[in-house]
Amino acid sequence: MRIVVMGSGGTGGYFGAKLARAGEDVTFVARGAHLAAIRAGGLRVRSAVEGEWTVTSPAVETLDGQPAADMVLFCVKSFDTDSAARAIKPVIGPETGVLSIQNGVDNEDALGDILGARHVLGGMAQVFATLDGPGVIRHVALGRIVFGEMNGSDTARARAFLAACQRAGIPTELSSHVARTLWEKYAFLTAHAGMTALTRCPAGVLRRLPEVRLMYQRLVEEMMALARASGIELSAGYLEQSLAMLDGMAENFYSSLHYDLTQGKPLELEALHGHAVRLGLRSGIPTPTLFAVYAALLPYRDGPPGALAR
Repeated sequence: MRIVVMGSGGTGGYFGAKLARAGEDVTFVARGAHLAAIRAGGLRVRSAVEGEWTVTSPAVETLDGQPAADMVLFCVKSFDTDSAARAIKPVIGPETGVLSIQNGVDNEDALGDILGARHVLGGMAQVFATLDGPGVIRHVALGRIVFGEMNGSDTARARAFLAACQRAGIPTELSSHVARTLWEKYAFLTAHAGMTALTRCPAGVLRRLPEVRLMYQRLVEEMMALARASGIELSAGYLEQSLAMLDGMAENFYSSLHYDLTQGKPLELEALHGHAVRLGLRSGIPTPTLFAVYAALLPYRDGPPGALAR
């Protein structure tokens, strides 16, 4: 299967490397020192779970002149969705699928507006992997994909990608209810990412302090109310499942939002908490806890807030 990975950082680099190692035709889109390192020595994965390996696959800065892809694995940060969608246009053929495994629930609409809704698939990735330097991906935990066509249909391209992931040893599931799948991740991620970033503390600390755990719970409850207002009914036990996930995490487990914050990088704050707060305003759902997290992190949205102070 011809697969283009748009966004070859932690998530895209990890899944793309596994697919390439299994023999799929994978092309990575990267830039700068990361691109140069992949071209010079391949893409190396250092996994705490699976050991270390390197794949040698084509890496490009632009897709001009490249043949059409069967599937584009779309893994850029949410604030880069529009520009990255335009960048992949050269490889969009009549049957090309574009699978977004980004954070948030509105990236698929943005992709559809630019590329045409028929090309877009949605999904969630459960993985913690980061770029550990040019040409190197550090994989800490997890590595699962749940995805499907936005209209719930069973298509040849979705089945083909499922088979490719299975050959690569990636736990993968096809969903016929992608909107609910996206919200299942969005609701929990917004709570966990917000709490780890706001407190600068990992899961072990968040679950031990009753007041902090209660704030975590209130974030999940507000997200569940927003889901209902959006026509998505999460499972009856979703709150308990979310708290059980918190309790089952490794003591030192953080989030990608915390990682970006501590590394001085731009934050996906608008796709997570900002979008939730705006949904609350439009639907009349109170979101005081979400607003508090959003407002507290807003100075860091575009990186360190030094420029704002001047």
